[in-house]
Amino acid sequence: MFTAPEPAVRDRMLSARGHACALLGLADTTGGEVWGYAGRTLSRAVHMPTGAAWLRLVSDSQGKSGGKLWEGPREAEQSLPPAVPRPRLLGLCDWSADGWDYRAEHYEFVTDPPVAKSPVLHHQAELPDTWWQGLHQALGHIALVRTGRQAVREQYIRRRVPEFTGVTPGEITWTTAHGDLHWANLTGPALTLLDWEGWGTAPLGYDAANLYLHSLPVPDVAERIRKEFAHVLDTPAGRIGELTACTEILQAASRVPFYADLADDVRHHLGWLKGPRSGSAASGW
Repeated sequence: MFTAPEPAVRDRMLSARGHACALLGLADTTGGEVWGYAGRTLSRAVHMPTGAAWLRLVSDSQGKSGGKLWEGPREAEQSLPPAVPRPRLLGLCDWSADGWDYRAEHYEFVTDPPVAKSPVLHHQAELPDTWWQGLHQALGHIALVRTGRQAVREQYIRRRVPEFTGVTPGEITWTTAHGDLHWANLTGPALTLLDWEGWGTAPLGYDAANLYLHSLPVPDVAERIRKEFAHVLDTPAGRIGELTACTEILQAASRVPFYADLADDVRHHLGWLKGPRSGSAASGW
């Protein structure tokens, strides 16, 4: 999703990936690298005796690993029901070297590609009705999972949403969410939800709002999402989730290029969201 990091980080992560393959008994491949922000993660296909698999490597400064993002994939494997379509975690290993902590996560291989290479959609997404039905079902199953994990903290909402939107949220309705629902984390035409490091509780409508905002450059798809999830987005509780998603994109725009490109569309939508049709007086949120 992100460009390759600076050469020193790239070389360090590629070396650590080779070590991970040795530890897990996997054969590495070449090409097809998927980088996380600033080279924090590196993912790519691998081979095992029974066929293709996927290896995700995550790193952090030694002593700073752990916490929500670090443990998210393992906790998702332990907590989410099989009905949620996702790549199953087959194994993992941890080690430290040269001032860095590493975790290698070995997954089932997903044959269907992400709907888009970037989180933000810039082309039509021809997805069957069964895909949309599957997404509704998956989000419904996720919402029922009880967890102490937080995808979004209430303190963040209370502080940052007024700063970036001018709206002071009222009472928040919480539910469990994927936490990073965008087009690079959804496969098609068969649905799989990827990247479970950030899942946890979030305001109602947060996942649907994220997918909607990441679709704004393609109005037909954005309109489809708006209709599919009107039952949550067009409610006072769901609008708090939508304001939260807007806030996160606008805050990230200064450091993430694809959010900088999306920011004007989000601001335009925010103006619509706060208009008379949505009853956006502070007391109504």
